Amino acid sequence: MKNSRRSPFAAAAVIAIGLMLSGAGYAAASTAINSAPKSEAASAAQIEEGKKLFLSNCASCHGVNGVGTKAAPTLVGVGAAAAEFQVDSGRMPGQASGPQLQVKPKQFTAEQIDAIAAYVGSLGVGPDVPTEDMIAANGNATRGGELFRINCAMCHNAVGAGGALTEGKYAPSLKGVPNDHIYEAMLTGPQNMPVFNDANLTPKDKKDIITYLKFVEANPSAGGYELAGLGPVAEGLFIWILGLGVIVALTIWLGAKSN
Repeated sequence: MKNSRRSPFAAAAVIAIGLMLSGAGYAAASTAINSAPKSEAASAAQIEEGKKLFLSNCASCHGVNGVGTKAAPTLVGVGAAAAEFQVDSGRMPGQASGPQLQVKPKQFTAEQIDAIAAYVGSLGVGPDVPTEDMIAANGNATRGGELFRINCAMCHNAVGAGGALTEGKYAPSLKGVPNDHIYEAMLTGPQNMPVFNDANLTPKDKKDIITYLKFVEANPSAGGYELAGLGPVAEGLFIWILGLGVIVALTIWLGAKSN
């Protein structure tokens, strides 16, 4: 046994086994990486174009390398999804300071927005832009409604009609909002919104929520006029003002007729 360990064939066998294990490990890792779902990789030319657009339109607030200034936060690590959401919705570049960035017409083409998002994504590891399959409204609307009421309704209303927050801020209405913006907002938590990463809401959860919102948008209330879906407070106020007003008016009219 002792002599076999010292044999040159034993050393060769150990080396051969080591090479085989290393090769098998590399092959398995390469297969896993190549088969993992991921968005289309940004090209160097696209990132360079995005950098030029960033320097011309964003660096005055966010810094030359996106590291942030006193006027705006760092963009290192926010990911391409955050940049795509802010720029594609028209919130960025911001027009003026205030409690909350306003939605306005976008200022860049789709190609330019993709380039800016690719550049911001290259600054650090962060959420990527969701794929078409991830944002498709073909999930479970019933389950999505439950998740939305648990996690989102306290600000956005149970049917996504929006609502007021403190200090002049508000949760916007989600009617008409593109699917990718809804997904990116959940993923990145813009402004006052909390971040719902994949540990909080899985991609399937996000798809179900999008499905629910699009179902509500496409199917108006079966009970008639819903007062913008703002809930029992608005409905109660409507009854008190209009209902009692009608009763008072009828009372005055009847009194005048009797005289």
